[in-house]
Amino acid sequence: MGDIPEVSKVNIEYKEVKAKDLNNIDHIIAIMSGKGGVGKSLISSLLAVNLKRQGYEVGILDADITGPSIPKMFGVKGAPRGSESGILPLLSRSGISIISINLILPSEDDAVIWRGPLIGKVIQQFGEDVLWGNLDYLIVDLPPGTADAPLTLMQSFNISGAVIVFTPQDLVEMIVKKAVNMTYKMNKKVLGIVENMSYLYVPEIDKKIDVFGPSRGEELARELGAPLLCKLPIDPQLARLCDEGNIEHHNIDAVDQMVKALLKVTKV
Repeated sequence: MGDIPEVSKVNIEYKEVKAKDLNNIDHIIAIMSGKGGVGKSLISSLLAVNLKRQGYEVGILDADITGPSIPKMFGVKGAPRGSESGILPLLSRSGISIISINLILPSEDDAVIWRGPLIGKVIQQFGEDVLWGNLDYLIVDLPPGTADAPLTLMQSFNISGAVIVFTPQDLVEMIVKKAVNMTYKMNKKVLGIVENMSYLYVPEIDKKIDVFGPSRGEELARELGAPLLCKLPIDPQLARLCDEGNIEHHNIDAVDQMVKALLKVTKV
């Protein structure tokens, strides 16, 4: 580059800028349930993968501090890099930004034995100190319950709404309603509900088996006043992809329907 006429001297000043001041996130969606083991991490991952396939920029915040599983599903390993300005999330094979406590621990098998306030602080730091950049969607995989971690997220993040995950069992349904009530009390929107493990399809006999009882998706959606985004079956092949870290290779029509329904309610 040649000289610029009339310019004899240029001063360059560097300033430290916090990650939260640089992030531009259109929608933050919390994936929650009042009970563990219903598949919140699975739904978080499937949503992120299919939104990415639609051409959106997507990130996943694994806020299940004591039971993180997102890195395992995506086959993501290694420690995030960063400085005092912020932490850089790791990227999945398809370009999904991922941050999780399991990426920071010395070993993925290490237990996080922390009290609630410290867990809440870590979740808040993940929101403020991670350099997400420009995202259309940030999917937040919450731990079960309605205590410190979900409360911190609802209070500290500009949540667009929550997707509630449940399985067709009376006990789960009762607890899920607690999560829905919490969401409404925090003045947040329930974007929809997902019935996971809705049934098991056996192709050899061409039959659906209600492993956990008959579906309650439509009935629960009416009771809660929220759309039923989809009903996902028990899928051994999908479970294998998760164990292998290859969830981005999944091909499930019901997930496409879930994403289309979500796009409608978030109006992107």
